[in-house]
Amino acid sequence: MAFDIEMISKFYQDLPQKIAAVRAVLNHPLTLAEKILYTHLNDDDIKTYERGKSYVDFKPDRVAMQDATAQMAMLQFMMAGKERVAVPSTIHADHLIRARIGASKDLQEAVNQNNEVYQFLESVARKYGIGFWKPGAGIIHQVVLENYAFPGGMMIGTDSHTVNAGGLGMVAIGVGGADAVDVMAGMPWELKMPSIIGVKLTGKLNGWTAPKDIILKVAGILTAKGGTGAIVEYFGDGAQSLSCTGKGTICNMGAEIGATNSTFGYDDSMERYLRATKRADVADLANSVREHLTGDDEVYAHPEKYFDRVIEIDLNTLEPYLNGPFTPDLATPVSKMKEAAEKNGWPVIVEVGLIGSCTNSSYEDISRAASIAKQVSKKGLKTKAKFSVTPGSEQVRFTIERDGFIDTFNKIGASVFANACGPCIGQWARQGAEKEEKNTIVHSFNRNFAKRADGNPNTFAFVASPEMVTALAIAGDLTFNPLTDSLINEAGEKVMLDEPSGWELPAKGFDVGDPGFIAPPADGSNINIQVKPDSERLQLLTPFPAWDGKDITGLKLLIKAKGKCTTDHISMAGPWLRYRGHLDNISNNLLIGALNAFNEKTNLVKNQITGAYGTVPDTGRAYLAAGIGSIIVGDENYGEGSSREHAAMEPRHLGVRAVIVRSYARIHETNLKKQGVLALTFAHPEDYDRIQEDDTISITGMSHFEPGRSLTLRLKHRDGSVDEITANHTYSANQIEWFIAGSALNLIRQKHV
Repeated sequence: MAFDIEMISKFYQDLPQKIAAVRAVLNHPLTLAEKILYTHLNDDDIKTYERGKSYVDFKPDRVAMQDATAQMAMLQFMMAGKERVAVPSTIHADHLIRARIGASKDLQEAVNQNNEVYQFLESVARKYGIGFWKPGAGIIHQVVLENYAFPGGMMIGTDSHTVNAGGLGMVAIGVGGADAVDVMAGMPWELKMPSIIGVKLTGKLNGWTAPKDIILKVAGILTAKGGTGAIVEYFGDGAQSLSCTGKGTICNMGAEIGATNSTFGYDDSMERYLRATKRADVADLANSVREHLTGDDEVYAHPEKYFDRVIEIDLNTLEPYLNGPFTPDLATPVSKMKEAAEKNGWPVIVEVGLIGSCTNSSYEDISRAASIAKQVSKKGLKTKAKFSVTPGSEQVRFTIERDGFIDTFNKIGASVFANACGPCIGQWARQGAEKEEKNTIVHSFNRNFAKRADGNPNTFAFVASPEMVTALAIAGDLTFNPLTDSLINEAGEKVMLDEPSGWELPAKGFDVGDPGFIAPPADGSNINIQVKPDSERLQLLTPFPAWDGKDITGLKLLIKAKGKCTTDHISMAGPWLRYRGHLDNISNNLLIGALNAFNEKTNLVKNQITGAYGTVPDTGRAYLAAGIGSIIVGDENYGEGSSREHAAMEPRHLGVRAVIVRSYARIHETNLKKQGVLALTFAHPEDYDRIQEDDTISITGMSHFEPGRSLTLRLKHRDGSVDEITANHTYSANQIEWFIAGSALNLIRQKHV
């Protein structure tokens, strides 16, 4: 029986009536996204909400958290005063395992180093009725797809790649931990009604192309922020030809275009996957309401009438892509890579190929990559690059070992890492990375920001499908095109790699010994949570102060960040994951990766008190100690990337009162609002250039802080001159209440009391 089957059964039982009520109000054919959104409204007051403008309260079905973000989420939940979570919730221990030697040794080392954190998470899970997936059980998104995702449902997760569950027809949205606390506490969850982008897929993938190539092409079309504030709904005969896990790959990387979610309508491939993962009961229930789990026929027949934008991709003519370096939306067809590499001076020797991660670790992915790896010995080749495999879950790892794929990879010299995020999030102890030498790697992950995988700013990382990564690792050459190019084998003969082949699902079915799940007790009220006062890993939280009701004056500029400033730049991962449960310690990484617009250097900003230059965290602490607030200025799509709320909590902790940017990534803007940081945008983007290094900044008009009403920034320059610029915001009335209270959590606690 599937997890939470009673909740799912009730959802499907009520769905036809709910859809009928939505139709009566909207009075037009419905997209799948509309069906899911409107059937998850927090109350029964259905009305037409304006896409991209209306703030709406939703009631998600479940919450998922990974261990790096769960620490802070649960520390916040402990302050909410609740005895048990209000919706089914899970914690997954997947982020703190560092890839270094191999699965068993790396896993044991992680348990040794992180035992305090694991014990904390397991104990809070037991106390509050949360399912706990142990270290080694798998990556959160793969485990969710295998066990919890269901067509037509809505979930949130404290990781930006929660969107992976769209592969099973969900609206699944990445959020910060404070949003998770809202839902777990039984509060409504607020989101601006997304716009909807339709992507029509025609034809069928063939040869070397894979589902990964679809999203790599879409990323090239929409860019890293083109999907911001939108749900991307895929449809067409090409969509139905994809496997369920292939759909998951596409939805997963939707985070790289800023999409709120990506999703597909329920079809035969989803039914097959549900049955293969021992959820026939869910498949039977979904089949009974099948017509309500996809967009209406009229929508897909005339998509231009119902979507805000429509993109069409012919899978018959699609070719493999390589995206990168340093951004996942720089899309290059494999046939053009040689030309692009020569033009841009990219290093073409591939040092390492890495497959797996939450994006591409399904049975189908691994089997297709293995079909390429098998050809090494068959064709007398030798793998030129180092190669690694990261299985997505213990179920996948157990099954691919049973079916001989791990042995195939071992024979070409591969390292098989633990079932965890590993190199994808910077948890990779890559030997020699500290030398910061210029080099190229290829991987099937989702992100390739500078320093992300190995900490080396000179590692050029390119994203491709697992089968393409395997081929490039064998060739050791970024410009190798397996569709047209031959290789010279050990005997000096020219050979070509055969097209990849594989299996959508294991012929013998999935199997697993210990899946790694710990169910919570029925009553956890007698469980005590212990956090040592001198712990360097965990720190109990104290509430942020409420707003004093006055204009915010006398702010010093902490940093004016130039160019791409992702959450990796704001709060790095990698070794810093160690401090994700200790706000003061992790605040020592605040913005250390951001480029200072005034000196083109990282982690070197001017302290206006002393006139000296120092690190961003030290400068922030100096202002805080002097009782001076500070402000951060950012560029376009500020906060792109991970959902990590630490990137919002750290500035709040160090006395940052406001952030003003040209534009935000959705999750980060919400995270700032949740933590009581004033999130503003330049009314005129060119006003970014008017901010000077020695400015003292005041924010006026706060007595009239209300939805849709601009504020004013008063810039007092070093020479005594003054500029005033207009600052916009997107606060709803409810979000302004968060700001007044000092944080969203403060408001929850006030209401509970």
